[in-house]
Amino acid sequence: MNCWIVVVDDEALSLTNAKNLLNEQDMRVSCLRSGQDLLKFMAKNEPDLILLDILMPEMDGFETYHALRQMEEETGRKKTPVIFLTGSEDSETERRGLKIGASDFIRKPFNREILIRRIYNTVQNAKTIESLTEEAAIDKLTGFLNKSAGTERIAKLCKTKTGALLVFDLDNFKLVNDLHGHDMGDQVLRAFAAVIRSNIRAEDVAARIGGDEFMAFCFGMTDENGVAHLTMRLNEQLTKEAKRLMGEGFDIPLGISTGAAMAPEHGQNYEKLFSLADGALYRAKQNGKHGAVVYRPESAEDSGEGDPKKELARITKIVEERNDVGGAFLLGMEQFSFIYRFIKRYAMRYGGRSVKLLFVLSEEEGAQGLPLSDAASKFGLCLQDTLRRSDMILQSKPNQFFLFLPQLSEEDFPKVLQRILTAWEARAPHSGIRIEHAAEFTVHEVKIYDPAERRKP
Repeated sequence: MNCWIVVVDDEALSLTNAKNLLNEQDMRVSCLRSGQDLLKFMAKNEPDLILLDILMPEMDGFETYHALRQMEEETGRKKTPVIFLTGSEDSETERRGLKIGASDFIRKPFNREILIRRIYNTVQNAKTIESLTEEAAIDKLTGFLNKSAGTERIAKLCKTKTGALLVFDLDNFKLVNDLHGHDMGDQVLRAFAAVIRSNIRAEDVAARIGGDEFMAFCFGMTDENGVAHLTMRLNEQLTKEAKRLMGEGFDIPLGISTGAAMAPEHGQNYEKLFSLADGALYRAKQNGKHGAVVYRPESAEDSGEGDPKKELARITKIVEERNDVGGAFLLGMEQFSFIYRFIKRYAMRYGGRSVKLLFVLSEEEGAQGLPLSDAASKFGLCLQDTLRRSDMILQSKPNQFFLFLPQLSEEDFPKVLQRILTAWEARAPHSGIRIEHAAEFTVHEVKIYDPAERRKP
């Protein structure tokens, strides 16, 4: 079995016996004489398994185990499996070892078959668990840690390490999806992940925390120049990748904005540091995007935090600025459902009318024109350009678009429908695509409450 085993025992004879047995199985073996030696060794090495004797002078096996786990916790490293060794027949010692988290327990002198089998089982189980854990922690599109795993890992680093917590946001990324489709958007995200990976060191940690938002912890980065130079490189290389993917005629102002906060200079609590970095990211976008801003305490004072009027203006800018584009809203299912329910509640309380409209695209038999997927993408853009900014669009299936048109009467609906179809016909040729639709009209009358009736909240 090809694995690396560390044996820790103060008895030279036990070390020799263990090494000989394991070498017969083509295992790599490192022998150490004390708990202190193990901790020094583990600071620079990552073996597959540790065989740890319990009865050792100065620092016994239990103390060594606790110190090892603390070191792994502080450095964010995975836990190395430990099998305790003992010559004692005391069952209480075995119970204690298993209770604190040891993978197994082996008595000396070694039985060759038992030793090999337990080592094999422990290593295999650890690798299986590691594989499943990594799979659950990885964002499938980019190969980075996902939000949950990334947050956990970086939070530990913020507590103990010196470096920069960086938050990245792709500027104008939505236009890539709108104009080139979501498949191209995914390619851009993968390319950006590769650009980040090539510009940070192996020990730095990166994670994807949202659709086009990423974060990273970069060890030893402590000044604005480092953040600025990194952001400049990311922007330059992302532009090259975008042109490679979408052609030299690519003209979307795609780029990266970066916000940063420093640990421990600005704190060691992850939530606080992330909030500071996210605020710096917003200021980078305010400053024209494609740049970097590092949190400064004086900038928080200048922003007027604590003044309700200034804070109201600041929050309003944040919610209005992000992803605000012209035309109707093209939303995902969760966003669409939330806003739809709100508007419906509002109409039921204060009155109003609306139209629900479904378009279904299909290919006519024998058609040789535009592929259905391309036609659907173009039709979605046509809807956005043609409808009002207050209208909502949900692409419920690849070939279906569900529209919610508030404050539109049944009498005015035919004009809107005709405007959509006329705009579609005026676009690039799309022969062979059939469009069917269904509509539903809703009217809510204004409710008049009796003054004597108790007002509901």
